Amino acid sequence: MVKTKVISKISIVMGSQSDWKTLVKCEEILKQFKVHFEKKIVSAHRTPERLYEYSKNLKKNNIKVIIAGAGGAAHLPGMIASLTHLPVLGVPIETMTLKGIDSLLSIVQMPYGIPLPTLAIGENGAKNAALSAISILSLDNKTLEKKLLLYREKQTKSVSEKPKNDKD
Repeated sequence: MVKTKVISKISIVMGSQSDWKTLVKCEEILKQFKVHFEKKIVSAHRTPERLYEYSKNLKKNNIKVIIAGAGGAAHLPGMIASLTHLPVLGVPIETMTLKGIDSLLSIVQMPYGIPLPTLAIGENGAKNAALSAISILSLDNKTLEKKLLLYREKQTKSVSEKPKNDKD
């Protein structure tokens, strides 16, 4: 019997297609690190059965970390977090009405016992969610750890010591 290596993945899940323009930033980072991931649309309000099915099968599908983005009422990240013990990272999507403050407050105000680390509103939150998920996976993946440390080192080196066109 040949034992195949199980590939763990990150799941990027969003409440609607419109959330993808923000969460595509997760995909860009994950591709850069060559991390396996999946993408799904699961609406907490319009597809509740899909939400339950998705959440109950995360472990079976080798998902290790979930990045969940939603806007407005933004119940998706909290509902997933309530249905799994796996880490769920919440990304508030910017909205037209309240610029994403509604999304942020909905995601960040989880009751005690259901942890839901929440990132910044919008694209920066999506990028940091991907980097956070990579950081979590790097705890038991030395290759990924090296890539992440190299990424951080390059980021540090990219900051100049003096402003450009400084006369001093």
